[in-house]
Amino acid sequence: MLNDHLTFSEEFRTENKDRARLLIQCPDQPGIVAAVSGFLQENGANIIDSNQYSQNPEGGQFFIRMEFECPGLMEKREKIETSFSEISTKFHMHHEFRYVSSLKKTAIFVSKETHCLMELLWEWKNGDLIMDIECVISNYDDSRDLVESFGIPFYHIPANKDIRKDAEEQQLKILKQHGIELIILARYMQILTPDFVSNYPEQIINIHHSFLPAFIGARPYERAYARGVKLIGATSHYVTDDLDEGPIIEQGVERVDHRDNVAEMKKIGRKIERSVLSRAVKWHLQDRVIITGNKTVIFS
Repeated sequence: MLNDHLTFSEEFRTENKDRARLLIQCPDQPGIVAAVSGFLQENGANIIDSNQYSQNPEGGQFFIRMEFECPGLMEKREKIETSFSEISTKFHMHHEFRYVSSLKKTAIFVSKETHCLMELLWEWKNGDLIMDIECVISNYDDSRDLVESFGIPFYHIPANKDIRKDAEEQQLKILKQHGIELIILARYMQILTPDFVSNYPEQIINIHHSFLPAFIGARPYERAYARGVKLIGATSHYVTDDLDEGPIIEQGVERVDHRDNVAEMKKIGRKIERSVLSRAVKWHLQDRVIITGNKTVIFS
């Protein structure tokens, strides 16, 4: 399976070697789109896709996502990035060039429940999640055979609140060795410390088994059942120091009623969790997410 995916990855890199995305956030003012479009044209680029959003035309923030193709991009990239600094300074931009052929090196964290992990692996295998899965890390050994059947390195690192510091030191060492750029918490049931999170700001995506901000923390299905809710959901968000309160990327819900017990609600919830996490990861990989404060702008 790994060899097949390596072949697919190389084909994707080759096909997209001249394609990049430009993400911009800046104060709204006239002339931004014209300046950026003109710059790309002057540098021989053809805009493939463009999305923009004005938070408030009078003094708010302005957001752009442009995807473009430029022959010989890898040879031109340094010149393009340096030259763009003039426009960036003029409009007070925070901007990033993202190169489509540079697949994000990803690690997946998981505990006992594997439904989200399996969804990610199949989406990756089918070419629907374009990333390099470098490793899977778990505080249980249960999913080793599954992960290794995909040819992906698996690391079992026991973790709980009593040994959290030592566990995270081991995890960080592995992540650095693999050059990880994105961490996906696929139902990893451990709280990450601020020290760990600080190593990967805006690079850790979690799935919470609740429609946040309802039922933050542990045992949300039990609490939802006790409250008699009629809708249950799941939320994928970026991890920050505040538990389950990071910028939200995607959410989903399903209807339940008085006949659904906790076990049935969990079964319904697992289906929601799989799809919500997969969509959130896909949007992150496609550079469709711009974080602004504790919110996100998602370009479809």
